[in-house]
Amino acid sequence: MFDHVTLQVADVRASAEFYETILAPLGIALVVDEGPVAGFFGPEPGGFWLCPAKRDQDRELHLAFRAANREQVRALHQAAVNVGAEILHEPRIFPEYDPFYFGAFVRDLDGHNIEAVCTQPE
Repeated sequence: MFDHVTLQVADVRASAEFYETILAPLGIALVVDEGPVAGFFGPEPGGFWLCPAKRDQDRELHLAFRAANREQVRALHQAAVNVGAEILHEPRIFPEYDPFYFGAFVRDLDGHNIEAVCTQPE
C-alpha cells in the first residue's frame, strides 16, 4: 500500500462501500468506520482514509495500490466492473513504465483515478 492517503469525498458511506468492494481482492479492509471518517488497512503497512469533502471543486487524484500479484490486479478490475465503475484501463502491461508493470485503472465515485499495480513477473 502506501503510508497513508486521505480522500475528501462527497458521500463517505457510499465511497466506503465502493472501496470495501474493490479493495477486498487486495486484502485491504474497512477497519475504522467512525462518524464522518472511514479507514482501510491491509497486509502491508499504511492506511487509506475517507473524509467529507471540504469544497465542491476537488481535483482528480491518482492512487496506485500495490498488488502482490497480477491476479489481484485482475480481481480489483473485476470487482470494479461488478459495481459499475468506469474502467479507464483494463489490466495489461504498461511497458512505458516498466517491463513488468501490470496495472488496471478505474474511476471511483468522486472521479478519482484508482489503480492496482504489480511490478512482479507473471
